Amino acid sequence: MNSVLIAKGLAKSYGSIVVVDNLDLQVRKGECLGVIGPNGAGKTSLFNVLDGGIRADAGSIVLNGEDVTNLPRHKRARKGIARAYQIPQPFPDLTVFENVLVSATFASGMSRGAAGTYAMSVIDRVGLHERRNVIAGGLTLLDRKRLEVAKALAARPTLLLLDEVAGGLTEAEVGVLVELIKAIKPDYAIVWIEHVAHALTAAADRLLALHFGRLLIEGLPEVVLNSPQVREIYLGIAADATA
Repeated sequence: MNSVLIAKGLAKSYGSIVVVDNLDLQVRKGECLGVIGPNGAGKTSLFNVLDGGIRADAGSIVLNGEDVTNLPRHKRARKGIARAYQIPQPFPDLTVFENVLVSATFASGMSRGAAGTYAMSVIDRVGLHERRNVIAGGLTLLDRKRLEVAKALAARPTLLLLDEVAGGLTEAEVGVLVELIKAIKPDYAIVWIEHVAHALTAAADRLLALHFGRLLIEGLPEVVLNSPQVREIYLGIAADATA
């Protein structure tokens, strides 16, 4: 199966500070790539480079066979990149349905009638049907997270970037969110940045660990999380101490 995303040699620096250092990654439809790393590892910078929020200094980004390296964020969104953020920012005075409708109308470019139908299907899919007419500002954190995912899906992406969407949730709520991600995964290529490691192990097919913007290790979740390199970064356990 062809990859939805192929990124090669991505690099970004601010003066002497390197935030993305010669990174390669590929993700196929139906696959979830988890990205881990301590604060300052370059995770958010990587997402900003992928979605066009910042321009890469070097490298290429190919989405669905098309080079989007030089496209701005709004044009990449129209090509199929959507992002859900750690801190949901819905329009607080609009209902759940209205929030998703805005995304379906403006991000995906559908007509209002088609956008309304599609928005309802997305709301049903993320489990917010019973809250579709609730004002977004009154939602619980879990439901705001689900709404954040719904807004991203309403843009009809092929590549879904999840930016620490499990942050701040209880263990039980993380489980609900993980089940949602697993349910939608067959239809999208997903890259998921997360500090909640067990959420990633439940949903991700591969993990990629970053350190100072550079690839440290990539592989199966259990292999990456148990690697001496990752243990040293997160726990301060030197690699030779685990031998």
